[in-house]
Amino acid sequence: MAFKLDDGDGGRRVGSTLAEINIIPLVDVVLVLLLIFMLTAPMMYRGIDVNLPRAASRPTAVEERMVLTLTRDQSLYLNDRRIPPGGLEGALREAFRNRTDRTLYLKADAGLSYGVVVETMDRVRRAGIERLGMVTEPTRER
Repeated sequence: MAFKLDDGDGGRRVGSTLAEINIIPLVDVVLVLLLIFMLTAPMMYRGIDVNLPRAASRPTAVEERMVLTLTRDQSLYLNDRRIPPGGLEGALREAFRNRTDRTLYLKADAGLSYGVVVETMDRVRRAGIERLGMVTEPTRER
């Protein structure tokens, strides 16, 4: 954007300047900040650390899913909220009372024994959960 000083005869005065805003450095800074935020945003997500077993199938993409996490020390978390050991069935009934989709995803640590995971799955079934999915980590392709 520029402006012109008019001295009455329609010409330009000697020594007048044009005022322009140079937005190129501003755009450069904004793009660099955008790039930095795009790269660091995924690193800011912090959940419960669980060593997941590997599987060859691709994970399913589901919005707003209910996830039950079983850690190595057999602690239970329902969507990042700790569940007392004896209160799993009641907490699941409460969480799924108003939901139409009765699907629960189980994230169990790979170091747990098979019996502990099966016992947890049985408790989930007794709570009335119709569909139970297992969350795994994909294997790395060589």
